[in-house]
Amino acid sequence: MLKVTGLRKKYGTRTVLDGVELVVRSAEIHGFIGPNGSGKSTTMRSVMGVISPDAGRLTWHDRELDRQVRQRFGYMPEERGLYQKMTVGSQIEYFGRLHGLSPHEARTRTDDLLEMLQLGEARARTVQSLSLGNQQRVQLAVALAHEPELLVLDEPFSGLDPIGVATLSDVLREMRAARGVTILFSSHQLEIVEQLVDSVSIIRSGRIVDADSGGGLSASLLRITVADGAPGWVWRLPGRVVEQLDETVLLDPQGADPNAVLEQLLTEGRVQQFGWEMPSLSRTFQAAMA
Repeated sequence: MLKVTGLRKKYGTRTVLDGVELVVRSAEIHGFIGPNGSGKSTTMRSVMGVISPDAGRLTWHDRELDRQVRQRFGYMPEERGLYQKMTVGSQIEYFGRLHGLSPHEARTRTDDLLEMLQLGEARARTVQSLSLGNQQRVQLAVALAHEPELLVLDEPFSGLDPIGVATLSDVLREMRAARGVTILFSSHQLEIVEQLVDSVSIIRSGRIVDADSGGGLSASLLRITVADGAPGWVWRLPGRVVEQLDETVLLDPQGADPNAVLEQLLTEGRVQQFGWEMPSLSRTFQAAMA
């Protein structure tokens, strides 16, 4: 697995990473979400060795990350790094060769990737002649050229149309399921993240504020409906009210005993609904940012 422990980074007096703790299990797709400037890209760049953190430990299968280990990683940065005047096929082959593939291996791998990413018709075209979405696909192909064990993708869905999103999502699922590739990616498109990932981490101001370690992000919420409630009953509930609509509220009990919550409700009015509800990723994200 990929493990990040106590990662810290400052630029002058500005703290960008403040003790980031992140675990990505083997052969899973892990979403990394947070607002702009929260530290997502800096964390990913630290994993890839693009920048050096001030403190912290980064390991892959318990081995410290060094140049040799990172050779087995694939990286798709937020700022695209393609040669605009090079043809698509030549570009993928070139990056495959940089990672040590023989000429024959690089050509074979390029053929496979062009088919996988539906780029066959673009093989002889220059990158600059392609749409933004197809340039995204080429960037992913470059990251996959050497069949990496870990794939680090910074905003891979940016600029893609729905067909491009579906294609890329299918490719990532295939890489994980058939080849056991571990994938860490960031995105602002929470609906895509929710459909695609096995686990998620939420970062804010350089710190992980919520993480799914296999059992789901955060605690479930209580959906409560009380008819003819006493005035102010909502605000006497333990925990935090996440949402209220007329007589129905969504409550984060924040560790309060649900039985105690129910007992109090029975003194406040007629309880018509009381049960657990898993929050959507969007709602969990909003709560984490509050």
